[in-house]
Amino acid sequence: MQFKGFQGFTIIWFGQLISMLGTGTTRFALTVWAYQQTGTATALALVAFFAFAPLVIFSPIAGVLVDRWNRKLVLMLSDLGAGCATIFLLVMLSTGNLQIWHIYLASAFASTFEAFQFPAFSAATTLMLDKSQYGRASGMLSTANSASQVVAPLMGGFLLAFIGLNGILLIDIVSFVAALALIAIVSIPQPTPSEEDTAQKTSFWQDTLFGFRYIIERPSLLGMQAAFSVFNLLGSFGIIMLAPLVLARTGSNEVVLGSVQSAAGVGALVGGILMSIWGGPKRRIHGVFIGMLLSALLGTLFMGMAQSVVAWSAAAFAQIFFIPIMNGSNQAIWQSKVPPALQGRVFATRRLLAQITFPIAMLISGPLADRVLEPAMQPNGALAPTFGWLVGTGSGAGIGLMIVATAIISAAAALSCYAFPVVRNIEGILPDFDTAITQPE
Repeated sequence: MQFKGFQGFTIIWFGQLISMLGTGTTRFALTVWAYQQTGTATALALVAFFAFAPLVIFSPIAGVLVDRWNRKLVLMLSDLGAGCATIFLLVMLSTGNLQIWHIYLASAFASTFEAFQFPAFSAATTLMLDKSQYGRASGMLSTANSASQVVAPLMGGFLLAFIGLNGILLIDIVSFVAALALIAIVSIPQPTPSEEDTAQKTSFWQDTLFGFRYIIERPSLLGMQAAFSVFNLLGSFGIIMLAPLVLARTGSNEVVLGSVQSAAGVGALVGGILMSIWGGPKRRIHGVFIGMLLSALLGTLFMGMAQSVVAWSAAAFAQIFFIPIMNGSNQAIWQSKVPPALQGRVFATRRLLAQITFPIAMLISGPLADRVLEPAMQPNGALAPTFGWLVGTGSGAGIGLMIVATAIISAAAALSCYAFPVVRNIEGILPDFDTAITQPE
């Protein structure tokens, strides 16, 4: 029996929830392991870099293959590849050979397969659901991701003490198997070819560039994507440096780190549930930019200034609460405007443009913290007299200053992008794919 429609989507969603819980627990445990082995923010930033860089680099190629291949098969291969990376780490650890570069390698391998998941799942969801359900579906996905953020750090800290990293990796492998089994029982429709595809046959490399052309020819989409690229660049500094910030200021207290990350997860969970029930504002563009602004000012800014577990937790909650609303509103706009047969290529390019900034921030943030800002914010450091009142001094103060600065710039960027009518009025400028043929503006 093959499940369809919203029922089928819910089954896949549940499988992804299980997989996210396993992956999140593993990620937390590996973060603690890496910091204990190296004691540097750079090592954690490099783990994040290798987890994101291949995903971004291979996104355009993945988008082409998603539009050419069976989307159900692509989803299954994506989960299978990530599972193989976890098996590799388990083997290395079990034989006593695990090193930090093994984590870099496994993260890059899993990330390559994950590049296929977002465009395949997004494009599949468009055909499985009515467009009135897009916002709620995105909210459900945010809820699943958020639930893993709440539970995974707590599970990771608890399970590390009782079953160790070996047991956690084994649980992660079981979660991938469960996700694969649930995808197998769901019917995922294939789209009918678009007019762009039937008008002329194109080569693989032409298809790889198609998403770029499609977005560039539509200034409203290009402006939206530019806004997300800027927000992701600045916001990723705070996300990447959260673990080093807390660990540096608490003497590597993994329980405190788990509590703060769980608070962030609770914020995302509440925001995701709200989005699942509400579906977002009627004018979705408001959800996008108000979400950006409030996440930066109420969350990231105070995260850098905080110096206690309660303050970090409150800031982490506020920072992430608005993300599901922002992302869900943005996803609904793109799903409504781009024809389903083109979404693999367009969404993959969209992801590349949005997340190419993450690897950049990952390479910059660690060395900037370790070599420049952390020394400068020691009690006798060059910047301590100027900014000590804001973020304190000593271990973690330089990271806090970095997070505060990026939050302020991020808020200003969100306001600036919203001021452009071509972006602010995107929902009126571009017709929905099922009501008119989308033409360049």
